[in-house]
Amino acid sequence: MKSIIAPSILSANFARLEQDVLAAIRGGADALHCDIMDGTFVPNISFGPMVVRTLNEITDVMLDVHLMIVNPDKYVPKFIEAGADLIYPHVEAPYDIYRTVQLIADLGVRAGVTLNPGTPLETVRPLLDYVDTVLIMSVCPGFGGQKFIPSSLKRIAELRRLLDEEKPDVVIAVDGGVSNANIADLYRAGARHFIAGSAVFGAEDIEGAVRELKSVVQGME
Repeated sequence: MKSIIAPSILSANFARLEQDVLAAIRGGADALHCDIMDGTFVPNISFGPMVVRTLNEITDVMLDVHLMIVNPDKYVPKFIEAGADLIYPHVEAPYDIYRTVQLIADLGVRAGVTLNPGTPLETVRPLLDYVDTVLIMSVCPGFGGQKFIPSSLKRIAELRRLLDEEKPDVVIAVDGGVSNANIADLYRAGARHFIAGSAVFGAEDIEGAVRELKSVVQGME
């Protein structure tokens, strides 16, 4: 599949969110990633459907929504109404993950699932008939700007082998510390959906930062 570069707006300057987001899109961003935190599942609070709705109004790229919350079923319809195209809940949160991914799919958008760094890959196997993307966290979720966990490369490669045996069409996304320094290795390991926060929105030239990331993966496709 064609690789996706999805800048994470958690790292953007919210005082100039529209300006920064449009710069990323000019650079070739294929999607925008929205990290939703409730202060319970992770120790931070971010934003809600209103921001996703704003992004939907000012852009036409895919919006993928990462739910780091303990009650996703309550909010999934609101994020879909706001314009989400792909929603990833976590397998680790205290709810029925099967019901949640089925709800997402039943409401007409793409369902994904997220695994924290310490979660066994086998956890995702029973869900493969319900999702089209598995998001591997390469940092501990909850804050932007963290350093990439090197063992994530091995996890992605192992997951790719599992998927190739069970469900080859499922895409691997990766989130956390993605940058020009490791995106080629992530691609070789099997990732195709790359979520980059500070590497994009922490750069002086946001547009150029996205172009550089895209150039690397396009050279490998």
